[in-house]
Amino acid sequence: MSVLDALWEDRDVRFDVSSLQMKTRPGEVLIDCLDSIEDTKGNNGDRGRLLVTNLRIIWHSLPLPRVNLSIGYNCILNITTRTANSKLRGQTEALYILTKCNSTRFEFIFTNLVPGSPRLFTSVIAVHRAYETSKMYRDFKLRSALIQNKQLRLLPQEHVYDKISGVWNLSSDQSGGYVLGFKIDPVEKLRESVKEINSLHKVYSASPIFGVDYEMEEKPQPLEALTVEQIQDDVEIDSDDHTDAFVAYFADGNKQQDREPVFSEELGLAIEKLKDGFTLQGLWEVMS
Repeated sequence: MSVLDALWEDRDVRFDVSSLQMKTRPGEVLIDCLDSIEDTKGNNGDRGRLLVTNLRIIWHSLPLPRVNLSIGYNCILNITTRTANSKLRGQTEALYILTKCNSTRFEFIFTNLVPGSPRLFTSVIAVHRAYETSKMYRDFKLRSALIQNKQLRLLPQEHVYDKISGVWNLSSDQSGGYVLGFKIDPVEKLRESVKEINSLHKVYSASPIFGVDYEMEEKPQPLEALTVEQIQDDVEIDSDDHTDAFVAYFADGNKQQDREPVFSEELGLAIEKLKDGFTLQGLWEVMS
């Protein structure tokens, strides 16, 4: 399977990923590293490290690296700065990131524990903007403005290796997807073209260009040198409980008013009705 077939880093939001998934994939570049960042939404009071790559944002707890986040840029809906209540900084300006992944919205809040430093805001916002303006490198486009003055408009770092005349476009919509098809005559020329395309794809997959062009003045160390190897605890983890780790990040952005009060037998008092799929036990475990 091609390296690019398994690309998920920029298109997914994942919680508590393995050390292998925290490593950079071919073509992924570490752009910035901030060592004193708090995950104020889900791990308030924990000092962590924020890694900014050309595909995603990675945060992990410094005392417990297996507690981590991987936020793909393609999932980000909005980035803003607002005041947040940090256990380590108190009331302070923080970075709010609203995301959507598989129809679920998550909100993340990151606080820079270094007073007076705007680097958290400038790095994340600038790199995300560079990602948004370079989608032609990563997305499948139809009927885009590729030709200007009868010449192909090349992207930076893009090169033309061959030109083949007399090619029929047989592409069409099929089974809810789009199938690309081309007819080249004679058959010998078709075989040569397929061989050349496969060869170029293999070379590209080994070191793909994702188009996010941004560099810091001070280049960080390689990601492998910054991420701590996760130690396997000699305990059995209940997988059902572990899935509640992301509950703290749910974004309730569409909430216009409080939900109706209901009586909780567990607490012995009236509480706001929980959203579907939530339990008091799960919420307590997230807070503890």
